Amino acid sequence: MDAEAWNARYGEAELLWGTEPNTFVAAEMAAVPPGRALDVACGEGRNAIWLASRGWHVVGIDFSEVGLERAARLAGCAGVADRVSFRLVDVVSDPLPAGPFDAVIVAYLQLAAGPRRTVLRKAAAAVAPDGTVVVVGHDTTNLSEGIGGPQDPAVLFSPADVLADLAGLEGLVVEKAQRVRRVVPGADRDAIDALVRLRREPLPGRG
Repeated sequence: MDAEAWNARYGEAELLWGTEPNTFVAAEMAAVPPGRALDVACGEGRNAIWLASRGWHVVGIDFSEVGLERAARLAGCAGVADRVSFRLVDVVSDPLPAGPFDAVIVAYLQLAAGPRRTVLRKAAAAVAPDGTVVVVGHDTTNLSEGIGGPQDPAVLFSPADVLADLAGLEGLVVEKAQRVRRVVPGADRDAIDALVRLRREPLPGRG
């Protein structure tokens, strides 16, 4: 989907995914000390706003103007507008905001393999020493074994795909790479997501 399609989709609904953060983003970031964070393809801002509510200073980026306008309103309602900013960025073709960031979140950015690799490598390059990268999205097995999510297998990915996308980048330590199940209210089975968490090695003498 392009920016106009996402603008239309956001415009047709009050909130697509609610205001609560993604389950896995919240779990992975709950114990990480606040710093500066980048939320890649932030949509309506639920993860960025949650991070800001926990003391983070967050930059949320997306190519949907409608999504970003809603995110800014929600940040104001949540009382965190001073700790989060939203910028119009095409995460595939544009440079990412200047880092480094103590945390970079890429949640449910479902792209074909080539663009996905481009974005993930830019995202990983933006993380600071001793910083955290969290990638979560609809897993390849969700199409046959899970429920919901995109029905195009070309935009689904596995934890192994994420690690392959980041292969060759120095200083990244894999802390978690697994398939995880996500409860879907009212459904008779779970959704299956791919979850990867990485840490950039600290500078010498600071680890």
